[in-house]
Amino acid sequence: MRPSTHHGRDVAVSGRLVVDEVSPVISLGRYPAKAVVGEHVPVQATLWRDGHDRQAANVSWRGPADRVARQTRMVLTDPGLDRWSAVIRPDQPGMWTFRVDTWSDPWATWRHAVETKIGAGQGAAELANDLETGARLLERVARRPGSRAVRAALTTAVSALRDAGRPLPQRVAPAFDEPADTVMTEQPVRELVTKGVVHQLWVDRERALVGSWYEFFPRSTGGHDELGRPVHGTFRTAAAELERVADLGFDVVYLPPIHPIGHVHRKGRNNTLTPGPDDVGSPWAIGSPDGGHDAVHPDLGTLDDFDRFVARATELNLEVALDLALQCAPDHPWVRDHPEWFTTRPDGTIAYAENPPKKYQDIYPLNFDNDPTGLYQEIRRVVIHWIDHGIRIFRVDNPHTKPPDFWEHLIAELKTTHPDVLFLSEAFTRPARMYGLSRLGFTQHYTYFTWRTTKHELTEFGSDLVAHAHEARPNLFVNTPDILPTSLAHASSAAFAIRAALAATLAPTWGVYAGFELFENEPVRPGSEEYLNSEKYELRPRDHTRALREGRSLEPWLHTLNEIRRRNRALATLRTLRFHHVDNDALIVYSKTDPATGDAVIVVVTLDPAVPQEGTVWLDLPELGLAWDDRFTAHEEVTGARWEWGQANYVRLDPHSAVAHIVSVRRP
Repeated sequence: MRPSTHHGRDVAVSGRLVVDEVSPVISLGRYPAKAVVGEHVPVQATLWRDGHDRQAANVSWRGPADRVARQTRMVLTDPGLDRWSAVIRPDQPGMWTFRVDTWSDPWATWRHAVETKIGAGQGAAELANDLETGARLLERVARRPGSRAVRAALTTAVSALRDAGRPLPQRVAPAFDEPADTVMTEQPVRELVTKGVVHQLWVDRERALVGSWYEFFPRSTGGHDELGRPVHGTFRTAAAELERVADLGFDVVYLPPIHPIGHVHRKGRNNTLTPGPDDVGSPWAIGSPDGGHDAVHPDLGTLDDFDRFVARATELNLEVALDLALQCAPDHPWVRDHPEWFTTRPDGTIAYAENPPKKYQDIYPLNFDNDPTGLYQEIRRVVIHWIDHGIRIFRVDNPHTKPPDFWEHLIAELKTTHPDVLFLSEAFTRPARMYGLSRLGFTQHYTYFTWRTTKHELTEFGSDLVAHAHEARPNLFVNTPDILPTSLAHASSAAFAIRAALAATLAPTWGVYAGFELFENEPVRPGSEEYLNSEKYELRPRDHTRALREGRSLEPWLHTLNEIRRRNRALATLRTLRFHHVDNDALIVYSKTDPATGDAVIVVVTLDPAVPQEGTVWLDLPELGLAWDDRFTAHEEVTGARWEWGQANYVRLDPHSAVAHIVSVRRP
């Protein structure tokens, strides 16, 4: 076998057989593809050879603890394009390898030739050589070590092929039938074997693909004093919030930066440059005389208090995700001790962050050019410090503003010692950089979901997610402290319910920033995506209990969505997302199928938060594992209703009562 490059592809060639266009492969194999433990990973390849003889193939795959490679037979799924497929299911985290092998299959060639000739009316005399060829193939396999029953079945088939006294159909029947044919297929004679190129597959724990995230600021959990003034929360008051989050069905709690906040150039309410003495500043302006990235804000408590917060979350089956924001306030200890880690302007001052026309006077960006080794070691130390305090998920702020090779090196090194650590990329940027960061090792990424609202936009968006499922995993946040979507500004409660339904069912991982369930939707100015009285710059205590009691809360819908996700494993998949036709552009329909069970979920969502919409849904039933004329029981997961559905189904959604149908289809 000699690997070669043909038109930019890795091609394995051995004599007359070719392995080409293998997937999942990222950038010609430079980066590993992605999967999680238990995920059904499709492996595909284009295989071809000269002439008319048959070929076969398998995937040879090996896990980090495997001494011997596992073998999975491939099937020809698209004869017109010579496309072969198999599914592998890794069962432990770490780096896996896989390789597609193909070979000339003399048994399949022989059987096809004999069946064709018999069908054409040829007799035993004309097939004498063919019958002997089949007998010799059977003898080759019979000589291998194996059970007596196997040898007996093969020997019986050999004897029948050579028994000239039998009618031709009886001579070939034992070879064509069980168990001889099964043995010859499963333990094949392999000739002209081509071993493909070895590719890598990084396998994470399941949380890398599936999760429901809830973001809140611990400092906003202190409530109000007797005069109605907000009180700075602590890790102790934040721990009391965890039970509500767990009851809503979330499994990841994400905290914005918890470190000391700078005093120099601190921002006031609504991002003003003139803070008052009580203004708390932005948590992303990290560092003060109280410490830097490895410290906690003294008003939140101590590291011991943080450890107790993490322990309480663990008791509630919640994971804590921590923000990793690689930037500094002007009074961060790094500025004093390592000015070379920043950019000095011609006038001798340190450059603050800018994204023209926006200015961030309270933040100094890091410069990775002057002392990359020293800066790398310090950041690595900080990450390991938080790993030692129980953090296994990091949401990384603006990773696209840091060198790509820095992330590739850091994540790869950390994965060697802490393979369970996950990194979420907060990179609202162009596709090349967004997906490029995923290739470099980021576990998940933010997406363009916030700005996709129409049926066409959402269909295109979802199809793109599936196309990149082998290299990038989306996290669909409905809102963030930085982004009040224009579709939600001054919108009705139905608009919030619609966005939640889409996010929770389109992707295996979705997220909510606190305030969403209370329908907070006032921008700082018309057309802005910034919240008025943004929590980034002030305390925002919220009375969720009162809002729920007064019917001003989306909490019941969030709980329902998370419960439906847990009941239906199909919603934990990304690769099986498919869109179906509906004759109304104000409705969108898509489905997901659980590869393990064949169970499916069909989701119909209205995109109109104002008036009822109706239409006929035309389902691609084969995508659901059904025949075109099948009828099935559709179980509506939201209400518990049951309907009989088929290919065409009438639906009507009134946003004032139901924004979505989430229909489960169970395999018998």
